[in-house]
Amino acid sequence: MAEFTLELNDDQKQVRDWLHGFAADVIRPAASEWDEREETPWPVIQEAAKVGIYSLDFYAQQFFDPTGLGIPMAMEELFWGDAGIALSIVGTGLAAVGVLANGTEEQIGTWIPQMYGDADDVKVAAFCSSEPDAGSDVASMRTRAVYDQAKDEWVLNGTKTWATNGGIAGVHVVVAVVDAELGSKGHASFIVPPNTPGLSQGQKFKKHGIRASHTAEVVLEDVRVPGHCLLGGKEKLDQRLARARERASSGGERVKNAAMATFEASRPAVGAMAVGTARAAYEVALDYAKTRTQFGRPIIDNQGIAFQLADMRTQIDAARLLVWRASWMATTGKQFTSAEGSMSKLYASETAKKVTAQAVQILGGNGFTREYPVERMHRDAAIYTIFEGTSEIQRLVIARTLSGMPIR
Repeated sequence: MAEFTLELNDDQKQVRDWLHGFAADVIRPAASEWDEREETPWPVIQEAAKVGIYSLDFYAQQFFDPTGLGIPMAMEELFWGDAGIALSIVGTGLAAVGVLANGTEEQIGTWIPQMYGDADDVKVAAFCSSEPDAGSDVASMRTRAVYDQAKDEWVLNGTKTWATNGGIAGVHVVVAVVDAELGSKGHASFIVPPNTPGLSQGQKFKKHGIRASHTAEVVLEDVRVPGHCLLGGKEKLDQRLARARERASSGGERVKNAAMATFEASRPAVGAMAVGTARAAYEVALDYAKTRTQFGRPIIDNQGIAFQLADMRTQIDAARLLVWRASWMATTGKQFTSAEGSMSKLYASETAKKVTAQAVQILGGNGFTREYPVERMHRDAAIYTIFEGTSEIQRLVIARTLSGMPIR
């Protein structure tokens, strides 16, 4: 088991510097254009694939880093470049985590490589959980999966929303209800292979921030998938549902649902994304404060500005520490006894919103224009307190974990 450390090793530093270079040289110069276009930046994803950043091998290496710091370090550097483009590069990872969290070894080996494609034929994947009436309240999910035993097929019907890469993805991972009486415990995840009839893209959303990342509805109309596309397999599902029914009747220990298993595994990574955006805005504000002169001196000489910058840096470092701790705990098999994963996501998300707002304020009128990147960073940061569990939900998870109450 790797000991917890605050020092990256030489290999990790090389990867960090490599990613930072890509973010500085490729992502940042393209950020404003793709934010304005509100389109998937396929050329940038292609470049990431050519150098090996957008690939199964790269994410596998970071995911299986024994210290747990590979993924958060990578997320921070890419999102330091630009949140919208970075999310287009890493968005497939959420679908991959969904398979890793719930799938068999055979399913992992079969489907995750197809999610990425290769440098000559880049693909993306989508994880579809949220619905128009079921965001934070996953128990209200309406998408149904019914088993057709005669054909060994599952039939999916429903509408998903807020799906990153939804509709443009090759592989979609869809969370659906298989036993409505069990609420969120009656959910399962399914692979919908490329070009499956009945799956279509609904509304594409025009967003406040992360506009280079494609977000859309996914409509499922009598979508039939083979039995082997049920993540984990039917035998495991039947056993899990039986345990859930038994525990529901006895008021016993809860059983995790498929979507929550994915989100619990990915929350520290989202925290790292927020740290990257916050750090980027802080650096712009710091440079501006040192060079912007008013009343005959740089504005950083004013205590009101200097103290803001001191607080911004302190909060960013504290957020990174929480993210690294949660990532290390998850990798080394330590239980989140105090909801450390949710803590990291909560604090880092709130920090990103606060720091980017302060950066806009420090730049004054310039910060309110698109001539400076903090305006875009501030818009992008708003999503961190919303997706993959709102800040309110994170606080609920933390409070219920501390009190011993069930998390529904």
